[in-house]
Amino acid sequence: MNPALEVLVFLGTLLYAYVEALVKLLLPAKRKTVRGELVLVTGAARGLGRATAREFARHQSRLVLWDVEAHGLKQTAAECEGLGATVHTFVVDCSKREEIYSAAEKVKKDIGDVSILVNNAGVIAAADLLSTQDHQVEKTFEVNILAHIWTTRAFLPTMMNNNYGHIVTVASAAGHFVIPFMVTYCSSKFAAVGFHKALTDELSSLGKDGIKTTCLCPVFINTGFVKNPSMRLGKILEVDEVVKALMEGILTNQKMVFVPSNQRFALLLERLLPERALNYLKKLTDVKFDAIVGRGSNQ
Repeated sequence: MNPALEVLVFLGTLLYAYVEALVKLLLPAKRKTVRGELVLVTGAARGLGRATAREFARHQSRLVLWDVEAHGLKQTAAECEGLGATVHTFVVDCSKREEIYSAAEKVKKDIGDVSILVNNAGVIAAADLLSTQDHQVEKTFEVNILAHIWTTRAFLPTMMNNNYGHIVTVASAAGHFVIPFMVTYCSSKFAAVGFHKALTDELSSLGKDGIKTTCLCPVFINTGFVKNPSMRLGKILEVDEVVKALMEGILTNQKMVFVPSNQRFALLLERLLPERALNYLKKLTDVKFDAIVGRGSNQ
């Protein structure tokens, strides 16, 4: 194609994209139902995972719940069954690939095809890089990103065959913005965001438009996952508001769900503002939490 014509086609496409985005902004988003869908939630024993399982139970989904913590998993199952859901639980250590693959085979054989996969399991070591132990670094990546890959590889083939499904990546605002004393965690969450984006693009290239993807990126949530978090600008989120935003994102097939939504503006500022101005904004935000600093590492 002639270069001048290619430029005109691009400008036309750009204009169409802006008009399309404006129409979507003004019109109510088309919603789907998750009733009867087989939903697998990892890290379901507490916190965001438990609340997500409850929300799917309210929407009359069938549930498969994974966690390494058997007692908490049992409590989550009881709460979801109390809401009328059919629940199957598996004690799975998501840091171990063999356990993931073994449990996935049992699910497929004994229960059925998972149509919605929620990769929620996560760990954190709040410490400066040199105070973070080697095993903590390894565990962070095993759970926060490698487990996403193993679970997706386990359940994606059936979704591909059916051209139907939904893969949810629970990441974090720390997958877009860096935070001191969370180097390992931020790195794993940047990887999770990258995994979501790359998988989304790959599915599109393969023509599998029936498989949807959603990535959740909240700021600090009041779950005890991080001890004593605080921010001068903004607030610490409650679990229910994050889960409602996630469910809305799933039901409307949103690719990226920021909580709060003003993170989109912050992400734009990070790309536009000079470093000195960004550093000043970070001081104004004044993010704080309990962390181990200055102890060094004994490997």
